[in-house]
Amino acid sequence: MSFIIKLSSAPPLRSSLSLPFHPMAIVVAKIGTVLSAKTLALERFLSSPSSSSSTRGLGLRVVACRSSPSPSTETGISRAQRSMVEAFDPEIPLPEAITPPSSWYTDPSFLALEFDRVFFRGWQAVGYTEQIERPHDFFTGRLGNVEFIVCRDTNGTLHAFHNVCRHHASLVASGSGQKSCFVCPYHGWTYGLDGTLLKATRITGIKNFKKDEFGLIPLAVATWGPFVLIRFDRHPVPHQNCCIKTVENDWLGSASNILSTNGIDSSLKHVCRREYTIQCNWKVFCDNYLDGGYHVPYAHGDLASGLNLDSYSTLIFEKVSIQRCEGGPTDKDGFDRLGSKALYAFVYPNFMINRYGPWMDTNLVVPVTTTKCQVIFDYFLDVSLVDDKVFMERSLEESERVQRGLESPAYCSGRYAPTVEMAMHHFHCRLHECLGNI
Repeated sequence: MSFIIKLSSAPPLRSSLSLPFHPMAIVVAKIGTVLSAKTLALERFLSSPSSSSSTRGLGLRVVACRSSPSPSTETGISRAQRSMVEAFDPEIPLPEAITPPSSWYTDPSFLALEFDRVFFRGWQAVGYTEQIERPHDFFTGRLGNVEFIVCRDTNGTLHAFHNVCRHHASLVASGSGQKSCFVCPYHGWTYGLDGTLLKATRITGIKNFKKDEFGLIPLAVATWGPFVLIRFDRHPVPHQNCCIKTVENDWLGSASNILSTNGIDSSLKHVCRREYTIQCNWKVFCDNYLDGGYHVPYAHGDLASGLNLDSYSTLIFEKVSIQRCEGGPTDKDGFDRLGSKALYAFVYPNFMINRYGPWMDTNLVVPVTTTKCQVIFDYFLDVSLVDDKVFMERSLEESERVQRGLESPAYCSGRYAPTVEMAMHHFHCRLHECLGNI
């Protein structure tokens, strides 16, 4: 049985179709309160009369919970940022480990460090291949302060560029669709789908200008299965399209084989997309996903009846964690949406792939601010069922659940449940490694 959520802020796709929230995700409303609870708790604690004496022995931990930028002799990272990173110790065994401090979820300078050390290094999922299936197809997006375009040129070659005009920095495209060229809406500079500057308007008299040096700035782009990936690394890109094996190894590591053999492929048809803006730090959403099904019996009672939670298992790879669970009994009328087993893969740092029965859905969590993220849900279905309206409507049946989150007067760090939260601990350790790497 599926669990579905609808938010009033999301535009309706069509009246008869609502979208299933993936089985491992907690109610969005609850996630949104966790971050605010951490912030509120810390403010209460630090402002209380007893806080000055009770925190003397905490040292670094208190600094990490609430910090302000300070200069450092180390290149690219402040002392405050480093203290926040070091407040989490990945060497402590899981049964004794303490979760990262609340500053990881509340401090703006920490998010800036994450963009630099996590999101702007390595491959990042940005879309799906049906968006750029034909020549002239394109779509746009944003990650941090980077605006980008992905497109196919007339010859079908895949490209990605910074979505910034080389004249006065206007965005040259928006949305998605088909174009034969990109025309800047500000001053009409025109670019080919291969990024070449085709026309620069009203530049009579300009000196020291070489047209071939003012094309759109490229980004490395690749595909794996049905997914489109970009590298945002801040260095020149010699070749846009990269060897699939290199991409596969860099993005998935040794988990690529188990994912490709468990139905994560391009044969499924994209059904629809929903986007939500959630008032929480991006890692709150990821943490929830990675709790090993801990929350399912409590937050998703209906879903729990459709899963055999005793069969729940977690596999940890270098950059991927995979949670697996067998399906439970079918409905009394034989309806079975989840199938015999479900697979939930988390690809570091922010991409989730959920495969169950004939369905696959993906969740991309994009940081917006310290306390806000955008979650993009894409839904895919076996092509043999795309036109089965009865199955579609039954599978996408709508319901709502709203739960209140945690509020504590002195929250800084928590603990892990050792038997189920291995993947969450792995995520935090991986973040620590990337953030602390000079």
